[in-house]
Amino acid sequence: MINKQYASVAEAVADIPDGATVMVGGFGASGSPIELLHALIDHGATDLTVINNNTGNGEVGLAALIGNGQVSKMICSFPRSSQSKVFPELYRAGKVALEIVPQGTLAERIRAAGAGVPAFYTPTTVGTVLAEGKEVREFNGRPYVMESWLKADFALIKCEVADSLGNLTYNKTARNFSPLMCMAATTTIAQTKTLVDRGGIDPEQVVTPGIFVNRVVEVTQPIHEDVLIAEGRSYP
Repeated sequence: MINKQYASVAEAVADIPDGATVMVGGFGASGSPIELLHALIDHGATDLTVINNNTGNGEVGLAALIGNGQVSKMICSFPRSSQSKVFPELYRAGKVALEIVPQGTLAERIRAAGAGVPAFYTPTTVGTVLAEGKEVREFNGRPYVMESWLKADFALIKCEVADSLGNLTYNKTARNFSPLMCMAATTTIAQTKTLVDRGGIDPEQVVTPGIFVNRVVEVTQPIHEDVLIAEGRSYP
């Protein structure tokens, strides 16, 4: 019988190798898989390319992973926010590379990978530095820039309820990029607040089908990034 449950977050991320491309769910603090990120820090994989909406906040979660020197490149929409202090300093020092992608384009590049579409056209970056070196074609008298899909070796996701088959539900807007990332990654690892047996989720409520999820680990009291920042916490 299929059972995708892992005993701990450490076990779930233990085979992420150096040089891997890792998608991380979350929109700012909302939906950020803090426990999986901290387990990845403890695991020690380096030279990671990370795909996320932003570059983390404070000195926990994704920001801590970057600050620990484990990330060589970020692909994101918002490299700086009011609480981001780790990435800007490292970027200015030339210690981490950056690829900026407009948010809608980021979501579509991830979705395209999950759908098996290698490229698509969008007018979003026409005439900007983000279009430099990319193919431009005209459709109905309007120029469009070709963008390629974004795939990943692993995706780290936070959900609300999961079953042993990997079917997932989310807590409202905390789903954000996570369903798309589950489809675009070779291996999806989800931390869940509640783990139920197969059949424990109404099929009509499933957001991410288990076919896109490889590992599930229960974290019954997940830490919220904003709480850690407010308390002045850092990791490790």
